[in-house]
Amino acid sequence: MRPSRRVILQGSAGAVAALSLGAFAPAEAAQAVQASSSRRTRLDHDWRFALGHAQDPARDFDFGLDQATYAKAGRKVASAAAAGFDDSGWRSVRLPHDWAIDLPFVANPNPPPVGEDDPKAAHGFKPLGREHPETSVGWYRHTLDLPADLAGKRLSLEFDGAFRDVVVLLNGFIVHEHEGGYSPFRVDITDIAAPGELNVLTVRVDASLGEGWFYEGAGLYRHVWLVATDPVHVPQWGVMVRAEPVGTDARAAVVIDLKNEADPEAVCQVDMRVVDSDGVQVAEDTATTTLAGWNEAQVERTLTWHRVRLWSTGTPHLYRLIAEVRVDGRLVDRYEQPFGVRTAVFDAARGFFLNGQPLKLLGACCHQDHAGVGAAIPDRLQVWRLEQLKAMGCNAYRASHNPPTPELMDACDAMGILVITETRRMASDDAALAELEALVRRDRNRPSVIAWSIGNEEQAIQGTERGARIATTMVRLINQLDPTRPTTAALDQDFGEGVSPAVDILGFNYRTPLMEGYHARVPTQPILGSETGSTVQTRGEYVRDDARHIVPAYDTEHPWWASTAEAWWTLAAERPYIAGGFIWTGFDYRGEPTPFNRWPSVASYFGAMDSCGFPKDNYWYYRAWWRPEPLVHLFPHWNWAGREGEAIPVWVHANVDRVELFLNGRSLGSKDVVANRHLEWSVPYAPGVIEARGFKDGRALAPVRRETAGVASRIALTGDRTRLRADGQDVSMLKVEILDAQGRPVPAAAEPVTFDVSGPARIIGVGNGNPVSHEADRATTRLTFNGLAQAILQTDRTGGSITVTARAPGLRPSTLQLRAA
Repeated sequence: MRPSRRVILQGSAGAVAALSLGAFAPAEAAQAVQASSSRRTRLDHDWRFALGHAQDPARDFDFGLDQATYAKAGRKVASAAAAGFDDSGWRSVRLPHDWAIDLPFVANPNPPPVGEDDPKAAHGFKPLGREHPETSVGWYRHTLDLPADLAGKRLSLEFDGAFRDVVVLLNGFIVHEHEGGYSPFRVDITDIAAPGELNVLTVRVDASLGEGWFYEGAGLYRHVWLVATDPVHVPQWGVMVRAEPVGTDARAAVVIDLKNEADPEAVCQVDMRVVDSDGVQVAEDTATTTLAGWNEAQVERTLTWHRVRLWSTGTPHLYRLIAEVRVDGRLVDRYEQPFGVRTAVFDAARGFFLNGQPLKLLGACCHQDHAGVGAAIPDRLQVWRLEQLKAMGCNAYRASHNPPTPELMDACDAMGILVITETRRMASDDAALAELEALVRRDRNRPSVIAWSIGNEEQAIQGTERGARIATTMVRLINQLDPTRPTTAALDQDFGEGVSPAVDILGFNYRTPLMEGYHARVPTQPILGSETGSTVQTRGEYVRDDARHIVPAYDTEHPWWASTAEAWWTLAAERPYIAGGFIWTGFDYRGEPTPFNRWPSVASYFGAMDSCGFPKDNYWYYRAWWRPEPLVHLFPHWNWAGREGEAIPVWVHANVDRVELFLNGRSLGSKDVVANRHLEWSVPYAPGVIEARGFKDGRALAPVRRETAGVASRIALTGDRTRLRADGQDVSMLKVEILDAQGRPVPAAAEPVTFDVSGPARIIGVGNGNPVSHEADRATTRLTFNGLAQAILQTDRTGGSITVTARAPGLRPSTLQLRAA
């Protein structure tokens, strides 16, 4: 471990933005910028998909039927790769696409004895893996109509990620093979592509082998891009900006990679300028270099400017470096690099500092998984999920346990959310180091990134000398690529051993009570809660029922290795040397259905929100203590027919001074609020109204009420946005709530709601947050779970009015009007 007690991160920037947050983003995202579109074209539409077979070549479009598959370039590799192949029977899909969500849930035919965890539960009982060859391979076909004027260009495909083993074919030729479900990869297709003609792109994806212990999806679940450049160009991730404030000014060290993929020598002039979010140029410089044929070079400059605007969680100001490359006076390439200017410091005694100010990391760990769409999360949905986390009070995000999509990282840059990003495998083999290098090169410019995580709970090696050697190799590579940020690893044991001294910051997974003792023993190493909580809750339920796989939503239930939200946060909040923590998890996700870990549970119970993003009651605990606005949250609901006179635990999460509780207008007494703790009463049930009145600085807040509801009468349908972009990608998150005749929520309603859509849009997925539900995700009907359901509406590529109607038998329907332009 390094002897310094302070780990310093100087400013940094974002990878070339693939996402323009623009009008559909929250106010914090207004500064987001879009990289030059002349180089990259997103290939999201007009794909065809079919399942193959992992063991039977005849059912896998003859792939591997001839053992000499690789004998001759361009020989028939698979019937599906032929130009004349008839794919009309294949399904039409858009990217991102996850075929696993369309697969049925399949119970383990040989489950372990009752009381033991079912290994099939970890991935959510989806039929993927070597035992399911008929559903573990998918084929994609796409026609590339390359314009004739691309002749002479360098052409490549960039895959942001695909799960998991990929064979890419163009015009029948194998052009690339890739293993690794989370790492981006690039395919040079210049020699095989035929500009001016139709080109057939075929991709085989094999998800038989997994990388995680959670649901991972399958297929082209991230974007694919066509990239066209001149022979002289800036390569992928070829700009590095290391920016820092100098007093009230800024200094940025800029390194630009250049590549010449042609025979003639090229004398290059690189003009670089920095513009702020208003488009005002603040700095410029020029560099020249000579590139021999088929060679590479770098140019370096230091740019300075006055009156720097710092990037922070409250004001996430982004600059852009614009690099223009000219050869013989002709503009041959233009590359835009967003970045931010800020300082970040991990101090072993005082915690985390951003721009010199102390800031507790209020974070959430998240998998890439959402109800309705699985791992194939649309870009706008990535933003929506971050909006929900930020509304809860999060200022930080831990990518668990793999590199996230570039679009999520773009949104964190734009919204002011700090990120600890993590490589998938803690290993030092060539493939693992290549994945780590891709992660660092892609994201090393982002102001949101504050640390690189090299691993998570690697029990076999994290406390050993072998683990220390692996960690040292990984840290050495990171420091070569980005010496401005610290490294970390998330451990659940072996604190102080093996990996611990090899990283700058030690992450504690759940063993929060051990942090105080570790700090006393190793006072020079910063520490944080890399995973905290893991409180299990079922949204809207308040009585444990093991037969139905229900856990109550009070902050009481957790596995032996975890804690309540209140237990870990009170400890972390009151100790300045703990930099903060990341709850497990922000959202429920498929797989890992703790505490039951067996059929019929198919999804986790850990989230502060369910898999749709509907808040559980712990959400409001964090909201009370992670945001300053006064809050009083009262629960449970007040529908307990048959339990009249029985004591019901009534809780309040509040950050005010005092709360008084009433039942049907009668005071049940008031209680003073203690920082970071909840309030609790035991109330004999009587139908009617239970009410909490909060007082802050002597002022009464508006009362919070829970009323006994009648029978379900009508549907309330709302959308997070009604003005959408007609780009075939934008989404609106639709919420259904079941109400009684007086407009009161019906807390236990289970109604089959059908969504009808007219206009240029479609429902791409539905959900209800029930971890025991086996209903289809890609559908237009869903049961409400405890009164709520969700549908995801996605636009087409034509504008117009959109009408969505939600219906259920015996209930008054609800209609929502939207517009795409």
